[in-house]
Amino acid sequence: MATLQITRADRRARGAVAALFFTNGALFANILPRFPEIKDQLGLDNTVYGLAVASFPVGAIVAGLAAAALIRRFGSAKVAVFGTILTGLGVLGAGLAPSVLLFALGLFIGGAMDAITDVGQNAHALRVQRGYGRSILNSFHAVWSIGAVVGGAMAAGAIALRLPLGIHLTISAVLFSAASLTALRFCLPGRDEVADDDAVADVDEVRSTLASGVRPAVIGTLIGLVMIAVAGTIVEDAGNTWATLYLSSLGAPAALAATGFIALVGAQFVGRLLSDGLVDRFGQRTVVRVGGLIVLIGMGLALAFPSVPGTIIGFAAAGFGVAPLVAAAMGEADRLPGLRHGTGLTLVSWLMRLGFLLSPPLVGLVADAAGLRIGLLIIPVVGVAVLFLAGVLRRRDPS
Repeated sequence: MATLQITRADRRARGAVAALFFTNGALFANILPRFPEIKDQLGLDNTVYGLAVASFPVGAIVAGLAAAALIRRFGSAKVAVFGTILTGLGVLGAGLAPSVLLFALGLFIGGAMDAITDVGQNAHALRVQRGYGRSILNSFHAVWSIGAVVGGAMAAGAIALRLPLGIHLTISAVLFSAASLTALRFCLPGRDEVADDDAVADVDEVRSTLASGVRPAVIGTLIGLVMIAVAGTIVEDAGNTWATLYLSSLGAPAALAATGFIALVGAQFVGRLLSDGLVDRFGQRTVVRVGGLIVLIGMGLALAFPSVPGTIIGFAAAGFGVAPLVAAAMGEADRLPGLRHGTGLTLVSWLMRLGFLLSPPLVGLVADAAGLRIGLLIIPVVGVAVLFLAGVLRRRDPS
């Protein structure tokens, strides 16, 4: 079997795309541990807070399908970089907002730009992966998790130093915008007709593909893949939106409470780093199914026997368990038979944000009625769902 010659430009582009994933993970993570502070400043109950936080995925869902047109016009790398800059500005606006409506508007803008960035960087990652001739997509998602850990740690440090929210988020926006602009210089030049045009699909192409007589079995598989990705985002959102608040309710100091989110994304990084090798050996179905079991047991025990150390470990187990879910769903969807290339990836990338949309208000409503501990039972429930949904994945890649 012939091996591809990996060029210096390919290696530099891989580093550049890794930097884009890193900045994307770090930007939003900088505001997450400070959500309790914003919640207190604005005087929000759990329900209103959950609805306001859901503005981020609303923006992502509204803007997500616009990414294809932008990528085809400007190229995936430029779209990812300028989306990063605008995401940082949206997050900064949310942090400085004097009212819940402006807080929600800032998150809406940040979410819209984050979705466009996400599609752009994944499209460019697929372009780089073609040059390598093997799977490297999970490694980029692992770097995203490193960025999220660093962003969460920056926020924890800012809290410990009593750094004002506006100064903290300004530093974050400037730093990571500069990093993304630097990375742009080393991305692959120009545009690639296959990666930039065919890696994503616009609204008309999605509609026409689904209306062209796709077999019901393929549609059923696609729905299952979307649900797997949504399961992953629901657990991620629990760490994003509620981990710091829940640990605070257990008596953890503010800086320590931030480590719940950090534990989740840190363990997610380790899981993603291991995922490619595990998938090659055991297949997507087995890896994802075991991940669901880890989520169920880890967070189930943490909620059954609440303590600060146990909860941090529980969030870490949840992050490790969901690590392979999104990449598995995206990769499987992108090669479903009967779908135009790019349609499956676009739909999964777009619809998986329903997890981020539905989880905050649902958990908030339950938390106001019965307590946040009960609201977070959504995490082990997701673990059970993944055990069953994993059946839509292939046992092992034929290649």
